[in-house]
Amino acid sequence: MAKENYNGALQHPIGTGFNGTSTTTDVIKGIDINGKIAIVTGGNTGIGLETVKTLSKAGATVIVPARDVQKARKNLEGITNVEIEELHLMNPDSIDTFAEKFLASGRPLHLLINNAGIMFVPLRRNSRGIESQLAVNYLAVFQLTALLWRALKQADGARVINVSSLGHHFAPFNFDDPNFEQREYNTLQAYGHSKTAVNLFSLELDNRAKPFGVRAYSLHPGNIWGTELTREAPLEILQQFGFYDDKGKAVPEVIESLKTVPQGAATTVWAATSPLLSSTGGVYLEDVDVAALATNSPISNGVKSYSLEEASAKRLWQMTEVLTGAKFNFS
Repeated sequence: MAKENYNGALQHPIGTGFNGTSTTTDVIKGIDINGKIAIVTGGNTGIGLETVKTLSKAGATVIVPARDVQKARKNLEGITNVEIEELHLMNPDSIDTFAEKFLASGRPLHLLINNAGIMFVPLRRNSRGIESQLAVNYLAVFQLTALLWRALKQADGARVINVSSLGHHFAPFNFDDPNFEQREYNTLQAYGHSKTAVNLFSLELDNRAKPFGVRAYSLHPGNIWGTELTREAPLEILQQFGFYDDKGKAVPEVIESLKTVPQGAATTVWAATSPLLSSTGGVYLEDVDVAALATNSPISNGVKSYSLEEASAKRLWQMTEVLTGAKFNFS
C-alpha cells in the first residue's frame, strides 16, 4: 500500500462507522485528550466554536486566536480551558506576533486546527497586496503553521487540521495569476483556488512532517447553515446556490437539507482525535471518513485529483515560501 497520498493514492473511504449526520458528540465519545494543547483559528463562531467546545470538554486546553477579542470573550464565556489571543489573519505581522507569544510559553502544540476562512467577499488585498481569500484561507495557514513548527515537533505526536471545502471544485490553483492581477476578479474562483491550495499544502506538509511525528489533513466540513461564512455574500450568489428564492427569501427545504453546526464540526474533531488516522496522513476528509476521488460529474462530493498532484504540491510550496517569507525548519 502507498505510504504517501500523492496523486490520491490513499483517497479511499476506510469505513469509520460514521457518516454525514454524525455529530461532534458521536465522534468524541471515548476519546480522552486531557493535557493536550490545541489552537483553533476562527474558534469563536460557527463550526470553530463547536470544535472548541468539544475539545475543551474532552480535556484539552484550547487557544482561540481572534480578530475581535471582545466578541470572542462573549462567545466563549463559560467554556473552560480556553485562552483567547489576538490574531488578524490578513496581517502577516499579527501572525508573527501571535506565534512568537505562543512559542515563548514553551508549551508543545498537539493540535493546530486552521479553521478560520472567508468566502463570497469582494476584491480586497492585504498589506502585501495579496487577494484576501488567498491571504486568509491559505497563505496565513502556511505562515502560521511554519512559525509554530517548533511547538508541533515538541509535542511528539501532533496533527495539523486544515479546514478546506468542497469549493475547491470551483478551480484548480492558478500558478500563472494567483493574485488576480491579470484577469477579472471572480469571488468563487478565488475561493476555489485558495481551497485547492489548502489541499496541496496539507498533502506536502504531511510528507515532509511525518518523520517528526506530525501529520496533516485537509477536510470538507459539509454545507452548513448558521455560520458567518455567508455574511458578505451577494444575494444573487445565494440564489445561485438555491439558498434563497427569486424574492430573496430563504428556501426552507434547502436550508433543512444542510448540516447542523455539530454535524459540520464532526469531521474536524474526528480528524484531530481519531486513532483510525494514527498511521495515515495527507488525505482529504469528508463526512467523517477519508473521501473518495471526485468524478468528472457536476460538483457533488469527493476530492479533485488536481488538488493532490505531487508536482503541483511541491511547486506551490516553493511559491508560498516566496510569497510569505516563511519557511519550515525540517531538521
